[in-house]
Amino acid sequence: MNSEITERQTLIRGLGLIAAISVIIGNVIGTGVFLKARVMTCNVGSPEWVLLAWIAAGLLSLAGALTYAELTAMKPEAGGEYVFLRDSYGKSSSFLYGWMQIFIARPGSQAAAAVAFSIGLNDFLDNKLAATLTTLHLGGTTFDITTLQLVSVMVIIIFTTLNCASVTLTGQIATALTFVKMALILFVSVGAFVLVSGNFGHFSMLNTGGTCEGVAAAVTVGSPSYSFFGGFAAAMLGALWGYDGWNNLTFVAGEVKNPNRNIPVAIIGSTILVIVLYVIANVAYFYVLDPTAIASVSKNSSVAKVVVSMFFGGNVASIATGAAIAFFTVGLMLSSLGTLHTSLMAGARVPYAMAKDRLFFGTFKNLSANHVPVSSVLLMGVIATILALSGSFDILTDYVVFGSWVFYALVTSSIFVYRRRYPELARPYKAWGYPVVPVVFLLVAGWLLYTTFSNDLPLMTDGLSQIASGNIGEGLKSIGKTSSFAGSLLILLGLPVFYYFNKKGIVTPKGE
Repeated sequence: MNSEITERQTLIRGLGLIAAISVIIGNVIGTGVFLKARVMTCNVGSPEWVLLAWIAAGLLSLAGALTYAELTAMKPEAGGEYVFLRDSYGKSSSFLYGWMQIFIARPGSQAAAAVAFSIGLNDFLDNKLAATLTTLHLGGTTFDITTLQLVSVMVIIIFTTLNCASVTLTGQIATALTFVKMALILFVSVGAFVLVSGNFGHFSMLNTGGTCEGVAAAVTVGSPSYSFFGGFAAAMLGALWGYDGWNNLTFVAGEVKNPNRNIPVAIIGSTILVIVLYVIANVAYFYVLDPTAIASVSKNSSVAKVVVSMFFGGNVASIATGAAIAFFTVGLMLSSLGTLHTSLMAGARVPYAMAKDRLFFGTFKNLSANHVPVSSVLLMGVIATILALSGSFDILTDYVVFGSWVFYALVTSSIFVYRRRYPELARPYKAWGYPVVPVVFLLVAGWLLYTTFSNDLPLMTDGLSQIASGNIGEGLKSIGKTSSFAGSLLILLGLPVFYYFNKKGIVTPKGE
C-alpha cells in the first residue's frame, strides 16, 4: 500500500505554481459574479455591504481551501471529500455526502447553469423567453411553464447527451469554454469605467424602493421582518455561489510540485485574485448604476447586461452598443454552458463511485464502450431537468450552497480527527493557521447555516400552515423555496436508503 501511494505521488507531482493557480481560477469563476449583484443589493441595501459580503465569502472559502489542502495532500485519492468522510466519520457520513451530491449539489448546479444560460439568451432576445406557455394545476396549486424553463431543459438534455459520448470530447469542450470567464469579467469591468460616464456618488446611496423581484421579504431591506444579520447571511450565500468550486480545486494538492511552498501560495494567490476581480466587477456595477436601479433589475435579466447596455452612451440602436451587448450575452451563455458541462461531467462520477462501493444501484457502475458511466450521466440530467423547471436561479443556487456547506463544515472538522487519530500519516502540506483557521471556518459556517434556517422559518411555517389547511400544493411550493429545510430533509432521507444498501451489500443488475 505504501509503495502504491509513493508511486502515485511521484507520478502526479507535475503541477507548477502557475499551473496550480490557473486550475483554481478556471474552476471558481462562473456565473455568480454576473447575476448575484441584484439580489445581494436587496439583501443588504448598500454598495459597501455588498462588497464586504464578496470579500467575507472569499476569505471564508480561502479558510476552507487551506484546510482541505492538508487533507488532500495527505490522502491524494480519487473521491476527495467522500474519502475524507469515510475514513474519519464512517460510511454513513460519506454516503450522505454522495447522496447530497446526487440530489442537491450537482443537479442543482447544473440546473442553475442552465437557467443562467436562459437568462442570457432571454436578454439577447429582449425578454421574449419569459412568456408563459401553459399553466399546470397540481395538488391544488398552479405552476407556470415558460419558454425560459423549456430552454433550460433543452440545454440540459443537449449537454447530457454530449457527456454520454466520450471523455475525450467532454474534456475538449471543457477546455474550450474555460477561457471565456475571465475575459468576460474584464470586459464588463474595464468597459464600465472607460465607456460609461458613471458616478462614484452612488456608493453613498442606499436601495430605497427597489422592486427586488423574487427576493424573500425576510431578507429584503425595508421589509418589516428584515434583520441585518439575516440579510447579510443571505448576501453571503449569493457570494458563496460565486466562489463555489474551491473545494474541488484543492484536489490538485497531491499533484503540485514543492507542496509546502506552492500549495499555500497557489490557494492564497488565486483566491485573492478572484476576490479582486469580483470586487472590481461589483464596483463597476455601482459606478454605473445606483443601488435602487440595481435592485430593480428583472430577475430574468442581469445587472452586468444592463451595465454593458450603457456602453457608448447607452444608445442600444448603435452598432457599437449592440455589439457590446451581443458579446457579453454570448460570453455569459458560454460561461454558463461551461459550468453546466463540467458539473455534469464530474457529477456523474458520484453515483458511479458509490455503486462501485456497493452503496448504490449496481447499474450505475457500468461503463459504455467509450468508458463513460452513461447511467450516471442520465440520472444527473433527469434530476437537473426537474430542478430547472423551478425557473429560479437564486433559489437553485441557495439550495446548492446550503447543502454543500453542511458537508464543507463536516469535512473541515475531520482535520481534527486525522490529526488526533493518525498523527503518523505523511503530510506534504500542513494547513496554514491550524487550528485557528479551521475553527474560524467552522464557526462562520455554523452561523451561516443557522441564519439560513432562521431566514427560511417564515416560509416553512407558511408552508406547513397551507398543508394543514388542505392546500397541499401551495404548502409544498413554499417549503420548496426554503433551501435549509428542504435541503436538510432531502439529506436526511438518505439515511434509510443508506441502511438499505448497507444491509443488502450491493444491488446488481439482473444476470450480473
